Amino acid sequence: MANLPPSDDTIAAIATAPGLGAVGVVRVSGPGAYALADAVFAPGNGSRPSATKPGRVVYGHVVDGDRRVDEALLLTFRAPRSYTGQDVVELQTHGGPAALRATLDACLRSGARLAGPGEFTLRAYLAGRIDLLQAESVMDVVEAQTDASLRNAGFGLSGALGERLGTVQSDILEAYAAVQAAFDYPDDDVPEQALEEPVARAAGELRRLLATAEAGRLSRMGARLALMGRPNVGKSSLLNALLGYERSLVSATPGTTRDYLEAPLTLGGVPVTAIDTAGIRQAEDAIEASGVTLAKRIAEQADLRLLLLDGSESLSEQLDERARAELAKGRTLVVVTKADLTEAWDEAELRLPPGAEPAGRVSALTGEGLRELETAVVAALLGSAAGAEVWLGNERHVAAITAALETVERAGAQARGGWYELAALDLQEAMRSLAGITGRDGIGEETLASIFSRFCVGK
Repeated sequence: MANLPPSDDTIAAIATAPGLGAVGVVRVSGPGAYALADAVFAPGNGSRPSATKPGRVVYGHVVDGDRRVDEALLLTFRAPRSYTGQDVVELQTHGGPAALRATLDACLRSGARLAGPGEFTLRAYLAGRIDLLQAESVMDVVEAQTDASLRNAGFGLSGALGERLGTVQSDILEAYAAVQAAFDYPDDDVPEQALEEPVARAAGELRRLLATAEAGRLSRMGARLALMGRPNVGKSSLLNALLGYERSLVSATPGTTRDYLEAPLTLGGVPVTAIDTAGIRQAEDAIEASGVTLAKRIAEQADLRLLLLDGSESLSEQLDERARAELAKGRTLVVVTKADLTEAWDEAELRLPPGAEPAGRVSALTGEGLRELETAVVAALLGSAAGAEVWLGNERHVAAITAALETVERAGAQARGGWYELAALDLQEAMRSLAGITGRDGIGEETLASIFSRFCVGK
């Protein structure tokens, strides 16, 4: 069983990313932060850091005994008005790894302990500066790769998501009070709406949050988009057009792509890996057969597939039994390519099974239809969550909200059947599930240790 580190000693860590940089930061937090600063920092004005008013920036040098390590700035924060709620100092040095390592070593020799992953944020949580949801959002901000994932992380960090969950908890508590009244005073008529309305509000809000879970997962983990179709249908050209540069080799000779190519791009705030697969047809040799098999496997594992059909060639030859079998698997947009050439058939001729949707005509040469295709891809990936204010992306939060919804719905059914004591137990369980997200009502050390172990050192 994992144990939490002590929170009453002084810790230090490099807070900036590895590698070269103009500026680097070593962060120190704990009761001995200012005594440590007196030992390792020599202000240019000759005063001691511990005598400096909090919230000031002081110029000077990092020293290690008699050795001058680097020119630096010292930032000072006094408890409880700091990130961790403790005394905190930050040393801003040049960003080279040698200077940062030497500065950290000086701090460790002066009494600090090397901080573990997420230990500064853990102390902020333990001090009540932030709740657990906000603490997890800190790491989400650090890991955000797109505007959408940054927006979602900011929504959690600001406390706005916590407020929405707080409203749900209030509704559950209102329903719990009604159930208790019905149970404790069976001779009094408790209005049905006193229970049903708060349960309906709570369940509705939880469903709305869960409806965004897939979009949240994609914004964090990214989506895989497979480009499929017969040889020479324009898969490589479309990939290059979406990327805005030539990533895949384009040739008039069918079957140029025998393996597959991957390329990253961002669509609607979602990081997407677009995959150009081998053309699907009856293979002429073992190598091509392997490529076709691999293309089908990639398509099955993709979050969304684009089946390309050449608008300038016969539709019946392209939309054969093999292509229709792929369409029947669902999660597919049908894209008509080569819109710059003479149309050989009309889109109205398409007869698509459920799970396959038309995505219009495009031309990789002229750019026609590309923006509309991007919109269609985003809509297919995000569904109804596309216009939502926030996407629920944390797996722990999704599991807790799913459990809360199940117990709220079950409580409503129990109460309608007159089983008020069981309904009360279910509502209590729902409140515990939601409280576990923010951690306000306590959470086990093992869970906390697991959550903060994924943080980077120095945060």
